[in-house]
Amino acid sequence: MNEEITELFLKANNCLEDENFSDALTFYDLILNIDSKNISALIDKGTTLQVLGQIKSAISYFDKALSISPCNLDALINKGSAFHLEENYLEAISCYESALKIDKKCSMALAYKGLSLGELGKLSEAISYFKKALSIDKYCTLAQISKETAQNLLNSSNLKSKKL
Repeated sequence: MNEEITELFLKANNCLEDENFSDALTFYDLILNIDSKNISALIDKGTTLQVLGQIKSAISYFDKALSISPCNLDALINKGSAFHLEENYLEAISCYESALKIDKKCSMALAYKGLSLGELGKLSEAISYFKKALSIDKYCTLAQISKETAQNLLNSSNLKSKKL
């Protein structure tokens, strides 16, 4: 990576730390003007757009990254996350499954798939994905918190059905 691009990434990261997302987008655009196929810039721009609530635009940047690098786990997981935010859980799951075909031990893909399954009411299945994620990465906070939440919901649901 050339020095100018490295400097632009540093500036973009400083903007993100200051929650100045609009300026970060400007720096990503400058990077993409120099190297239109810079995977990191495409993914980071997509993630920043996602933070700003511009989900469809974010997905288009993840798609651009995937058109260049179809097996990019970060792009697949972020695209799934964007679909999840849109409550399009089946598309999100499809992205996570694609990531898991590339790396079956990707704890983030497992945890995020569990989240989407949980949103679909498939709590037992969600819990199994959180457990798989934790068996790979015992420090995966997302999986730990989500597993506990799903377990509590499942227990609560089971108690209600026993009372009926």
